[in-house]
Amino acid sequence: MSEPSQGTTTEANQATKQPLALPAPSDGETARIEVNGQSYSLFDRLGPTVVNSDGTLSRITDWAERTPAERANILRVLGKRNQLRLAATKDRLEAEGDEAVKQAD
Repeated sequence: MSEPSQGTTTEANQATKQPLALPAPSDGETARIEVNGQSYSLFDRLGPTVVNSDGTLSRITDWAERTPAERANILRVLGKRNQLRLAATKDRLEAEGDEAVKQAD
């Protein structure tokens, strides 16, 4: 077995290490890709993520064709609906987990 060098302990080394952090996202910029010399915004092409009632995720297929007013309304409604669906899915999974624990006993 090897011993820590010069009296340092593993615990002391772990305590002094700082977690690695990602750089902060820049404000207002979305991810862009370049295809055949043209730059595309991923959000403009793919649109927002939709949480379905069964907990799966999808996208709005015609997002790129929507007008700015339609996009604003969709984002407003979708944000609230996604939160409700995520909460319902989380509750359902917790209930299923509780049932599995009871059955195991």
